[in-house]
Amino acid sequence: MENSEELIRLGLKPTEIIDGYNMASKKILEEFLPTVVVDEVKDVTNVSEIRKPIRTSLMSKQYGNEDFLADLVIKAALSVYDRQSGHFNVDNVRVCKILGSGIESSQVINGMIFKKAVEGDVTSVKDAKVVCYTCPVDVQATETKGTVLIKTAEELKNFSKGEENVLEAQIKAIADSGAKIIVSGGKYGDLALHYINKFGMMAVRLHSKFDLRRLCQTVGATALTKLIAPTSEELGSIDAAFIDEIGGTSVVIFEQDSKSTRISTVVVRGSTDNLMDDVERALNDGLNTFKVLTRDGRLVAGAGACEIELARKISDYAETLPGLEQYAVGKFAEALQSLPVVIAQNGGINQQDILSLLLSSHQEGRNTDGVDIGSDSAAVQNSIDNLIFDLYLTKYWGIKYASQVTNTILQVDQIICSKPAGGPKPPQQQGHWDQD
Repeated sequence: MENSEELIRLGLKPTEIIDGYNMASKKILEEFLPTVVVDEVKDVTNVSEIRKPIRTSLMSKQYGNEDFLADLVIKAALSVYDRQSGHFNVDNVRVCKILGSGIESSQVINGMIFKKAVEGDVTSVKDAKVVCYTCPVDVQATETKGTVLIKTAEELKNFSKGEENVLEAQIKAIADSGAKIIVSGGKYGDLALHYINKFGMMAVRLHSKFDLRRLCQTVGATALTKLIAPTSEELGSIDAAFIDEIGGTSVVIFEQDSKSTRISTVVVRGSTDNLMDDVERALNDGLNTFKVLTRDGRLVAGAGACEIELARKISDYAETLPGLEQYAVGKFAEALQSLPVVIAQNGGINQQDILSLLLSSHQEGRNTDGVDIGSDSAAVQNSIDNLIFDLYLTKYWGIKYASQVTNTILQVDQIICSKPAGGPKPPQQQGHWDQD
């Protein structure tokens, strides 16, 4: 946009700038960008192949921990990746942050972890059936409102005993169905917990309906809305469920070690909440990188090498254009150079020095040279030798959307100002305050 402003000051019309940007964008996306591809991930289940782009995406947020975090991302992603359909859902990998220890203590668990304790006495089961309810596990309230007149203590005793018998029959029917774990989104009544302990079942309460939905997905169960005995199709199964303590925090672990794992959890450890938030964002970047690799495995050189090479090619192309569009295409090339400049600024390197070094090295044919932020002064490095790769699709859509947004803004020739917000007007001062 800044370059567009300069062109408008020079006397170019917005339509001419838009035409030039469209020409440059089309030329890059259709011709130049496929030529700068340096590698391709052909098998997304090959750890050594997918490590390279995932490691690069993690370096931008967690420099120094990228190798360890890359292992976590790969392990979690491959455990839930559907090899038959080639489908990968980022939401199937959860992140559980537990304060304490260091990042190196983080781990991946096939299944789910909840930061809470069990409701009943049973704390561990193996190879168990799971039933899930969205309703409270307690005495069911009557659907119709009514008043019961109780005259004697015997009648009160019989009334409460009837409720107890109904609840016991319900819990017994659930136990007879084969369920060993009851998971509920509502509260557990004291009487219900008594019967759950009596029949040797494990009780877990989840406050979030999203967690309940994910757990149902993990174990393969159907969430029931009423306290009724489940059918065999509505029951889920889990390899192991137990309570544990991680860094002084009590957790319930639902572990699924089979190949049919649907959800994986990364347990992130760290000394502060801010650090763990940064690690979580880095992990999300790594998981989304894996998702892109399942669609298109082509890679380009990172560290600003791809942008400089495209800028050089589009600059040469601009010189061949006869009309006014060549100025817009030339400014498009300048805009592409802004990314390595930003990398240099973040690394505390003089941007003019690094830009001249990059342009000269690419002019000499070293097309994969990028910014070396590890150097004290302006220096370039071979991105491929240092295993710094970017995704082809990221560059493709980034350039496409950036040019579209710029063209949309250039087409705007009116500004509509909103009216002042409502509310009472401030009191107006009547004359000078000395004249009161």
